[in-house]
Amino acid sequence: MTTENSRLRLAVLGVVVISLFAALFARLWYLQVLDSETFQLQAEQNEAKLVFEEAPRGRILDRQGRVLVDNRVSEAITVNRVELKGHEQEVIPRLAALLGISEAELVKRIADPRYSHYKPVPVAEDVPEEKIVYLKEHRADFPGVDEAKLARRSYPNGTLAAHLLGYVGEINDTELKSRDEKGYRLGESIGKSGVEQSYEEDLRGEQGITKLQVDSSNRVLQTLARRAPVQGHDVQLTIDLDVQRLAEESLVRGLEAARRDADRETKKNFVAPAGSVVVLDPNDGSVLAMASYPTYDPASFVNGISPDVFRTMQDPASYFPLNNRVVQGQYAPGSTFKLVTATAAMRKGLVNERTTFDDHGELRVGNRTFRNAGSYPWGRVNVTRALAVSSDVYFYTLGASFWNQRSQYGETVIQDTAKEFGLGEKTGIPLASEARGRISDPEGRKRLHEARPDAFPEGRWFAGDNVNLSIGQGETVVTPLQLGVSYAAFANGGTVHQPKVAARILRQDGTVVREVPSVTTRKVDLPANVRTPIVAGLRGAITDPKGTAHGAFAGFDGFPVAGKTGTAQVTGKQDTAIFAGFGPANAPQYAISVIMEESGFGGSVAAPVARRIFAGLAGKPVGDVQLAGGVD
Repeated sequence: MTTENSRLRLAVLGVVVISLFAALFARLWYLQVLDSETFQLQAEQNEAKLVFEEAPRGRILDRQGRVLVDNRVSEAITVNRVELKGHEQEVIPRLAALLGISEAELVKRIADPRYSHYKPVPVAEDVPEEKIVYLKEHRADFPGVDEAKLARRSYPNGTLAAHLLGYVGEINDTELKSRDEKGYRLGESIGKSGVEQSYEEDLRGEQGITKLQVDSSNRVLQTLARRAPVQGHDVQLTIDLDVQRLAEESLVRGLEAARRDADRETKKNFVAPAGSVVVLDPNDGSVLAMASYPTYDPASFVNGISPDVFRTMQDPASYFPLNNRVVQGQYAPGSTFKLVTATAAMRKGLVNERTTFDDHGELRVGNRTFRNAGSYPWGRVNVTRALAVSSDVYFYTLGASFWNQRSQYGETVIQDTAKEFGLGEKTGIPLASEARGRISDPEGRKRLHEARPDAFPEGRWFAGDNVNLSIGQGETVVTPLQLGVSYAAFANGGTVHQPKVAARILRQDGTVVREVPSVTTRKVDLPANVRTPIVAGLRGAITDPKGTAHGAFAGFDGFPVAGKTGTAQVTGKQDTAIFAGFGPANAPQYAISVIMEESGFGGSVAAPVARRIFAGLAGKPVGDVQLAGGVD
């Protein structure tokens, strides 16, 4: 080799070395200077992971602080997907056999996208203790599998107040979208109905957050930071556990008694499939009890309700137990509506307490004859007597007179009075799906006809429609809650309160976060010359030997009760039994509305249910629900 060749080779090697170093320095300069922020951000994202932990929900208490909804500990088996990796073939068949489920089902549960990749996935809850023990004893055979204690809703009183309390379930896509800014995440529980839904933000609490450091294989290296979850606030309700139980028991016993009774005309036993009771404090609108039957077990929604159970709840044959009939049921009020007609007539001066009509048992209006129940003639009756014995003819006369003299009184005097009492309008109670009801009037008739001429072939309003309206029949429907609110307002002298179910929000240490104030919706003008004769009539329904609720309250030695029975006719169904009233009559503390579907006369079955509740409220022995006579 010549000296020149050696120099040439050294020169080439030098150029190569310099080029390599130049390329290396250029790359380092690019990484460290030009794109350093991007790579720094990526590095941080790759190293730090956030894992969210759902907070236990607050409890729900009754007005005395007794627990209605609590949290319990559920023994769960979890799978850590990172630790499981590489062991699937051996662990999945083994764990599926232990849990008694198919391998496909277990794989599906492990892959549940609701859970963070770094958060153990609960694949089974409420696991029997022997399986937990087995897992602990054979831990080496189950890499990535562990046990955990999870907080789940519990109901120490079973189905009691289920409709009012509501239930929780996993947040769905629609709910998540509307609450995304509040930090909700897939897989979280959320109130789906009742108080759980209405006071969701108070009950939810603050989720826990754990910041983890992981390597490029997503293995957890260490915990960088952790904020423990904070349990939600407690919600103390206005309902009283004892009154709630009394109302529910009375309703169920009343329906059972009605089923043993038979319709006098058809001789068929009453179906009596469903009903509702609401007890209000007329002084501030507090709901003391809210009962709806049939009911359901809110515990069946914990861990996800089974499709079969949910399908049964949607079957018409089950009479839709998820419906809260107190706020969602809509019924013709029947003769309980006579309170409204009487108030309208007395305030407008159409009649006074001395005005009497001769009740022959029927009244001819146009080409139609309207009759009393059983066509019974009550003779001369004034407003007090008419309310006590429930003379339809007296109120037919008022309805016809208002229409015939509409140029003087207007076309909708009765309807306007009904709306003053809150009938046919949502009460504003903080529960979802409250129905509006309907007070029929000429404009409404026209709209119904235009919308559904098949169901409402006549678009005009006649005197006969006012006659039907006067006794709560026709197209008028109200909710049991509206009926209770209207009688509560009359009881307290005319103040219409918005019903409330929560009294206050409490921290876990018992201190008050906020009080829930009472809300007055409006005032109904009830001067003494109007109210006194009507109260006497409602008292007469209870005390007068001919009163429609006298049989139901015979021998009642609690406080004085005022009330009105009602029997609503429904095409194709048996009669709906109704009672609305309040007590003590001279200083009301309770207003009650009872509505029982296809159960017969109000005086026969609804009033006895109310009597049992009033007896309990008065501190008297309640006994059973005893059916009474009566035709209204």
